[in-house]
Amino acid sequence: MIGRVQSPSIIRIGGGVAKETPEVLKQLGLSRPLIVTDMNLVKIGHVKTVTDTLDEAGIVWGLFDGVVEDPTDTCVEIGLMELNAGEYDCVIGLGGGSPMDTAKAISFMAVNPGHVRDYKAPTQIDKCGLPIILIPTTGGTGSELTRWCVITDTQKVEKYNLSGLASVAKAALIDWTFTTTKPARITADTAVDSLTHAIEAYVSRKSFPYTDAFALAAMPAIAKHVRTAYQEPENAEAREALMLAASQAGMAFSNASVALVHGMSRPIGAHFHVAHGLSNAMLLPAVTAFSVSAAPDRYAECARVMGMAEDSDNSALACEKLVNGLRQLNADLEVPSPKAQGHDEATYFEKLPIMAEQALASGSPQNNPRVPTATEIIALYEEIWD
Repeated sequence: MIGRVQSPSIIRIGGGVAKETPEVLKQLGLSRPLIVTDMNLVKIGHVKTVTDTLDEAGIVWGLFDGVVEDPTDTCVEIGLMELNAGEYDCVIGLGGGSPMDTAKAISFMAVNPGHVRDYKAPTQIDKCGLPIILIPTTGGTGSELTRWCVITDTQKVEKYNLSGLASVAKAALIDWTFTTTKPARITADTAVDSLTHAIEAYVSRKSFPYTDAFALAAMPAIAKHVRTAYQEPENAEAREALMLAASQAGMAFSNASVALVHGMSRPIGAHFHVAHGLSNAMLLPAVTAFSVSAAPDRYAECARVMGMAEDSDNSALACEKLVNGLRQLNADLEVPSPKAQGHDEATYFEKLPIMAEQALASGSPQNNPRVPTATEIIALYEEIWD
């Protein structure tokens, strides 16, 4: 099997590394960035942390702070107008997955005609726009190191996977100090998102030894530190470990692809505006239970490296412990079901056929060890309702 890897040219990791943004821009020969972020990150001061360093270096910058959660095609279009209104030579995505994915889409849509829906997977977007520099603040999506972004179509009510060289950042600055301000809910959801990336990359039909190494490094770190970070938001050791693990998981799934959890997660987000990490968390135990029989040795290794099973456990027992361990993790992190979130039951069940159709159309379920039918996907959606 031939493994194909795409990653940023520059990766800097560590507390305070975001302050090296001017140095990285200079290294890349760039001098006029448009910062793509959201208003909350402006409010809490994370944007100022970066812009102060740019000001000190005499770098002129612009700001688009109109990113919305689960960014839409409309959001991208507004950001693109902001980009075209200035003489920018690069785009800085600062924030969680939403600002980073928006920054990617703004960059490549500036040079690729049409609508973002024209480029949904499996299309590969290889015509690159302005260089992209990504600075994550949540430690969950891993978008800073991936060739993927996700945009929601406001007309078709569908989340699109967008992939290709044009979605790969030129540089990633991974600074865990930004994550200490995350609320407990976001801490939990982004960590389980990272865990899902790692597990799905490891069991994916497209996995290979390079991606396995990143996935196997990320899983135990997340399992060890997520509860601490959830309970102690300013615990530096836990925050640093989760940020690194998110990036490792990002490298894993960017090059091995995600699977059924992500395929089913996106329609939940599109139709019910559930945060991506939370919808992954809702699905992970049930989808794992559905899938383990098709790759018992792989899932068993996931359980062992996370300390959910003993090295001496056979694969069947380790898989059982994995499913139970993931259910317990959701309980400890107080992950709500769709019903507990207050979604309307009749609407939820009415939308299941179209959600199953969209999940399959995304292509991700085809990477799963056990490839589901639409009927099986509907049954899984029914299972997680309550």
